[in-house]
Amino acid sequence: MSLGRRRFLKLGAGLSALPLIPNMSFSKEPPKNMVDSGLVQNGKVLTAAHWGVLNLTIKNGKITKSEPYDKITKTDNPLWYHTADMVYKSRVKYPYVRKSYLENPDNPKPHLRGKEEFVRVSYEEAIKLIAKELKKTRAKSGTQGIFGGSYGWKSSGNMQNCRILLHRFLNVTGGFVGVSGDYSTGASQVIMPYVVGSLEVYEQQTSWENLLKHSKQVVIWGADPITTLRISWTANEQKGMEYFEKLQKSKIKVICIDPIKTETAKFLNAEWIAPRPNTDVAMMLGMASHLIATNKVNYEFLENYTIGFEQFREYLEGKQDGIKKDAKWASAICGIPENVIQSLAERFYDNPTMIMSGWGMQRAHHGEQPHWMLVTLCGMLGQIGTKGGGFGLSYHYSGGGVPTCKGGVIGGISAGPVGIWKNGKFVGLPKAGAAQGGAEWLQNTASYSFPLARIADALLNPGKKIDHNGQKITYPKIDFIYWVGGNPLVHHQDTNTNVQAWRKPRTIVVNEIYWTPTAKMADIVMPATSSYERDDLTMAGDYSNLQIVPMKQAVEPVGESRDDYVIFADLCKEYGEEVYNAYTENGKNAKDFIKEYYESALQQTKSYGEEFATPMPSFEEFWAKNKPITFIPTLESEDYVRFSDFLEDPILNALGTESGKIEIYSRTIAKYKYEDCKAHPMWFEPIEWLGNATKEAPFHLLTNHPAGRLHSQMCHTALRESYAVKGREPILINTQDAKNLGIKNGDVVRVFNKRGEVLAGAVVSNDILQGVVRLCEGGWYDPDANGLCKYGNANVLTLDLPTSKLANGNIAHTGLVNIEKYTGTLPEVTAFSEPKIIS
Repeated sequence: MSLGRRRFLKLGAGLSALPLIPNMSFSKEPPKNMVDSGLVQNGKVLTAAHWGVLNLTIKNGKITKSEPYDKITKTDNPLWYHTADMVYKSRVKYPYVRKSYLENPDNPKPHLRGKEEFVRVSYEEAIKLIAKELKKTRAKSGTQGIFGGSYGWKSSGNMQNCRILLHRFLNVTGGFVGVSGDYSTGASQVIMPYVVGSLEVYEQQTSWENLLKHSKQVVIWGADPITTLRISWTANEQKGMEYFEKLQKSKIKVICIDPIKTETAKFLNAEWIAPRPNTDVAMMLGMASHLIATNKVNYEFLENYTIGFEQFREYLEGKQDGIKKDAKWASAICGIPENVIQSLAERFYDNPTMIMSGWGMQRAHHGEQPHWMLVTLCGMLGQIGTKGGGFGLSYHYSGGGVPTCKGGVIGGISAGPVGIWKNGKFVGLPKAGAAQGGAEWLQNTASYSFPLARIADALLNPGKKIDHNGQKITYPKIDFIYWVGGNPLVHHQDTNTNVQAWRKPRTIVVNEIYWTPTAKMADIVMPATSSYERDDLTMAGDYSNLQIVPMKQAVEPVGESRDDYVIFADLCKEYGEEVYNAYTENGKNAKDFIKEYYESALQQTKSYGEEFATPMPSFEEFWAKNKPITFIPTLESEDYVRFSDFLEDPILNALGTESGKIEIYSRTIAKYKYEDCKAHPMWFEPIEWLGNATKEAPFHLLTNHPAGRLHSQMCHTALRESYAVKGREPILINTQDAKNLGIKNGDVVRVFNKRGEVLAGAVVSNDILQGVVRLCEGGWYDPDANGLCKYGNANVLTLDLPTSKLANGNIAHTGLVNIEKYTGTLPEVTAFSEPKIIS
């Protein structure tokens, strides 16, 4: 099974880090909060963010301007220009403790989280309190009582990775409970290894250079790359957007299949086909049935490279349930005319067609099915592994398909092994060569995880057993949450249930830059530096590996904020010299690690030999130049076709599936006997969709990624003013629907269902299917005394149910709502203000 780019960055970057070996020599000086950068008081500083490599203008020690280092596309990215707000607005400047928790941590009144005042305390007092309560929890509840929370999208940078730094701290102090999967691709990353033997959602795609030469059609199904390619997991290098500009200029026919006429559809002047939400599988089944009826099926491909087509065909023809899944049947479900479904199927077969799918279709009830069915459809077309054809699941994300460069790839901080503790005392780390999972690795730790999207369910129902991917999982009883680098009160579905869940544990600690809704729901809040107040190092280009970029500290830390690394190193000191030395590798500061990661990449480039075209200078020269190192793509990567090796020799280049082939039918999944995920792709009716809409909830809600922020990041900046409507999150409503409701463009509306209610600003347009509304995810949760979200957090309205027993992913795009014009006095938005604080 191949290891995708994003997964490598998350899990494998630490492979370059040296082993953690404790030493009895104790450094009295803590790791420096800032490396010796020689801060610029007036001038330019190079840094990077998920949205690009940036030049910051500094005047009198303050950021006054932010712009791209090198703009290579004609398309502007508004996220480039608001770095100052990322440093100076809505900041947590000092350590704070919730009033009742500070008064009595043993009886902290967790039901008051989010309602009660905070008390400012000294940094030293906060450190001692966290360590004391963490030790208390571990002694009472063991490792299963401690949850190491963080989910993705931390600041760019390979050293200052707060998630890994947290896990490193919790590991060296005895272990923790974690999670598996993510919100982005929770269903697909579980089902695709059964289907094609890899995660696929984070894999490199067929090269854009190849597509532009050989494709006749590009189908963008459930994705909006012009919006989502503004960001990357590391730093955006703009290449993905550049290739979509080339696609715009080409003669390739583009079709966008989406309930929304996306920015991408407009940019590419694409043919727009708008099915009902959550019905993509039915539409594909209708196409598959028509391919068989017209004998436009590549049976040779199915015979040589797949297994299970005959079982799937029996389902398609209704041999068991008596329902033939033809185009007429599909049309009644998805709302697309029968002749359009048939025409699309024929056009896909007759032309080299690349189907670029987004991830939204799998963030839905039974989300395992759409991408499985897409692979099945493409298998019938016989274009997988061919030039210009097939499917791809990450063209919309981080520049999938951009050719990969031959250059150094930097590593990153490691979570390290679990410390060995006996009778409450740290006695060291595993010996070199100790087997991971053995006694020396897992002494006093559960090494336990559950699916990320089930966290609220886990907090509310300790001891509950669930099915997951062929196993049984029992939820632990979590009593201490330490969260960094995320905003789960905004990101998780069914916010009101999630709030109840967050009031269950005794202790919640958050390292945070801003007063997010999550920080306001904590007991202890530690002020963390932004990536512009510290030094770091990153790659630009998740798939291209185009550049190594120095992230130079631009300004002094705000207030008493400290790097996460420093916070955790100081916490380790509360556990003793050996723990501190194990965590810091004997007192290393940030720059020591940054230099190591750079020099590891430098050695990598030297191993390529003299023919390598882009040599790397010494670290000192690289850092002083304040410029990125840019590599060049290889000819091999420009010609790359995903699955072409498998197509050439399916035996020598077998896939990572049980059979080594593409599995249309999975015998392994069949053995699980899940009623909500069978052995081949199927149509399952969602729990809520337009097919069962009611007068109480007649509209299908879509919660797309926003164009003006990264999830909830940047929601607090002035960029919000460019899209907010009367200070609220915008909701896109079909023109006829708005007319029927008496709603006009710019009105504030109440959006509600049995799960909750929010205010939002109406944007009336024909760019959305009638009966569907869009409220983008990531708007900050801002409840009034009655629970009405005054700003417009979409997850107040979404369902917190699993995709199925197989993946337990989230179903954020499945849900019905009602809408009405809001006629009351508009309440003040307080989402971006600090909570009540007692000096």
